[in-house]
Amino acid sequence: MKKIILSLILLSFTLLAKPNDFSIIINKPFNDALFDITQDYDRSISAVGFSNEFTKSNKNSSKTYTNAFDYLSSISEAFGSQMHIIKVDEKGKVLLSKSAKLSKFNEAIALVKTPSNGYFVGGYTLDGSLMIAKLDSEANLIFHKDFGTSNYDRMNNLILLSDGGVLAVGSAVTSRSKNDNMFETGLGQNDIYLTRFSKNGKRLWSKKYGTEYDDRGIDAVESRDGSIIVIATTTYDNNKNITLMRINENGNKIWLKHFKSQTTVTPYKIIRLRDNNFLLSLSVQDAMQKEQIRLIKFDLQKNIILDKYIKTTYSSVLKDIKEFSDSNIVAVGYVKDSYNTDALTMILDSELNMLHQEHYGDDNFDVFNSVTILHNSQVAVAGINTAKNSQESNMWIVKLNRDGSMAQRSSNSENIYDKLNKKFAKEITEDKLNIKKDLTIQFANKKLYFNVGEYKLNKKQKIFLDSFSSKLLPLMKKYKDSIASFEINGHTSSEWGDTNFTDEYLNNEKLSMNRAFSTISYLFKKEDLQTQKWLSKIIRGSGFSSSKKVMFEEKEDKEKSRRVSFKIILK
Repeated sequence: MKKIILSLILLSFTLLAKPNDFSIIINKPFNDALFDITQDYDRSISAVGFSNEFTKSNKNSSKTYTNAFDYLSSISEAFGSQMHIIKVDEKGKVLLSKSAKLSKFNEAIALVKTPSNGYFVGGYTLDGSLMIAKLDSEANLIFHKDFGTSNYDRMNNLILLSDGGVLAVGSAVTSRSKNDNMFETGLGQNDIYLTRFSKNGKRLWSKKYGTEYDDRGIDAVESRDGSIIVIATTTYDNNKNITLMRINENGNKIWLKHFKSQTTVTPYKIIRLRDNNFLLSLSVQDAMQKEQIRLIKFDLQKNIILDKYIKTTYSSVLKDIKEFSDSNIVAVGYVKDSYNTDALTMILDSELNMLHQEHYGDDNFDVFNSVTILHNSQVAVAGINTAKNSQESNMWIVKLNRDGSMAQRSSNSENIYDKLNKKFAKEITEDKLNIKKDLTIQFANKKLYFNVGEYKLNKKQKIFLDSFSSKLLPLMKKYKDSIASFEINGHTSSEWGDTNFTDEYLNNEKLSMNRAFSTISYLFKKEDLQTQKWLSKIIRGSGFSSSKKVMFEEKEDKEKSRRVSFKIILK
């Protein structure tokens, strides 16, 4: 989150984004965003969202309009919000960046692969219609259809079904008449609105569901027997709660269950797990009006199996979740404080306990909207990045390792990671250190941590550093042409006696930098002149204060937080 930046002579700060991080920002004029992502059959990654294009003139500028929507329609091919497809290869190179010139302003929110390596895209037009488009593998438009009611409609997701078709999930505004059939027109304000299409794009049925209150369809998932579980919001008396519904393949309701709460509950995503149960991601507003994460696992008969709260210091939301083959969960979303919003990644085990957590982004507005698991168990994420001091959002694609750390673009990344694990196999087995796929190395033995307030290396730390550097530096020299820098980062726990935040931060910042400098000094002085000259070109030190404290079961592990960490940055 917000960090105070100090400029000191001895140590230089590292940047949020490293040159070789697999973080791709597509910066086009005006606001742009990505909402969904998938992997193609050729291992490239595709994401969908919207971009804006504007021109200075319009061929119909002399015509007079009495209706705002007629005017918008006349200019929509000249400028405005349009569906945008981005495709990147495994090294982060942008292969395709294409906007669809459709007849109305529109925004795309969902992307589904077809057997021919093409796409179904779901979204909505800004005049209140729903939209589905089919594209080929190069994102050329095969067809697109606008559909919906005569009122204002909104799509929230498009899901793939087992027959190759898709289900559009959203809402429709209902204008009730006493003569209406209430099972066809809905019961209240907004209603859940579902439409099923065949794999060829034929509309099979459209149906509305709801209560007498305001209902909006959010997401859905197909069960093994072909029935569909739908998650929706129901709003009444200023409370926003959730509704679960199960329908058959023809859209007929099997059961509907409404969950009332005294606090605002917002559903974001539902998935089917490998054990054929379901996992639902929600946010729950706490007493401080902050969003907190809630995950619910339940079965086909709506029996709750697990109900897990993940409470954090800041407001946190998981907008998308996916399951790995070993039943661990990757989840993405955002975390925000009073100053800015960061993109959030969490790795959870099968019991929904948090294993890892990472924040990404600049000091502004950044969010992850969607995640997909890749063939090699890395994950690709689509979202929004906003540069510091900017008011315009950009399309953002990120690739992460399985532990939530940032993946590298270099082809040497996997090779060096494997070499490090082999070189330090004994230390890893003995729980003395661990190595992440982003080439971060962390000490794991409590004898290697610093005591409270100390930064000078003790005898045991020096002995281990001797062994550590004698293995690490020769390996790094073999790959020196691929290495951009070698970071040594100091960290502290969050406590600093009874003092105010400013003094606490500055004292911990100085301490963390001293820990990094003490480690650099020891490693540097023991090497020969040739190695010193090489290290002087790549070694970087920084102090992170307590911004990256170690957490265990939602509490700070203060002992493990008092440490140094190492990271190899590739070119």
